[in-house]
Amino acid sequence: MTTLYLVRHGETVDNAAQILQGQCQGQLNEKGIEQAKEVCEKMKNCDIDAFISSDLKRSYDTCKIIAAPHNKEVESTSLIRERDWGDFTGKFIPDMQDAEWPDNVETLEKMKSRARNFLTYLKVTYPDKKVLAVGHGIINKAIQSVYFNKPMSEITKMGNAEVRILML
Repeated sequence: MTTLYLVRHGETVDNAAQILQGQCQGQLNEKGIEQAKEVCEKMKNCDIDAFISSDLKRSYDTCKIIAAPHNKEVESTSLIRERDWGDFTGKFIPDMQDAEWPDNVETLEKMKSRARNFLTYLKVTYPDKKVLAVGHGIINKAIQSVYFNKPMSEITKMGNAEVRILML
């Protein structure tokens, strides 16, 4: 059985400013760096076989901080990249409450397909291993939606640098 430590990246400049980042790279702020260091401290004595990150900077930087004491490289993948928010990307979140959704927002079905592919990849590539993966709020929700076979609306949003454990 593969153990997945699913992590959301640390807080970013845009998180703090309530800007929808989507697939922009993002930059950890001081709080986000501290959050990643706290996860690092909690996980430093865990026997982790592999570290995987979204290919977006905010997740990769978080994962590098967590992986440092383990002296292991961080693998990156677009499978756990954040949802593509299309024309909503870069918008101030409170201004979007009643906005009509543009056609170029990634569908839940497409996101859940990526999540399913990621879980399959982990089970095939890392059987009976412990993997720490750093993703994003919405894709991590999709991963858990697939894992628990529940609608995304029933999955509690992860806080920045929160860790959840899934047994695959």
